[in-house]
Amino acid sequence: MKTILAVQDAAHKNLSYEIQKEKRGKDMNHSDEAERLFREGYNCCQSTFAAFCDVTHMDKVTALRYASAFGAGYGKVREVCGGVSGMTLLNGYLNGYTEANDREGKIALYHKEQELCRKFKETQGTLICRELLNLKPGEDKREPSIRTEEYYRTRPCISCIRRAAQLIDEMLEETSDQKK
Repeated sequence: MKTILAVQDAAHKNLSYEIQKEKRGKDMNHSDEAERLFREGYNCCQSTFAAFCDVTHMDKVTALRYASAFGAGYGKVREVCGGVSGMTLLNGYLNGYTEANDREGKIALYHKEQELCRKFKETQGTLICRELLNLKPGEDKREPSIRTEEYYRTRPCISCIRRAAQLIDEMLEETSDQKK
């Protein structure tokens, strides 16, 4: 029964992705949507995660709230990049397991997460927010920075969220191609 439900769930997610891809068209992709959200003022994790509401079928308010504490490297602790956290949440949603003893599901999920993180690190250099921003531990202020053109121009955040969204899109494309 568990296998049947997993296959049905995967088929539903794949069909959903194909339908939403057609609706989005060629003008807008998830990387563009993630950047748009970030420029509106949402944090890096929120922007990455909520850009995929068309795939997760989660309403935007829920997605934004769910991802809100992960921004700026876990609430400005400057640890794991919020774009990576959003990517990880999406990977869990799309490939996660729900049975406590699902060893194969856990192995497959962790393998996919390691692959996503490896690819992100190849292009961005690190998964760590502080390192992406070239900050020393404790160097950052506690409050969120005010968003200005200088802010967007001097930080790697947009590049990071775009890359995280791109990696999820590539993962979805791979899954879609495997189903054909």
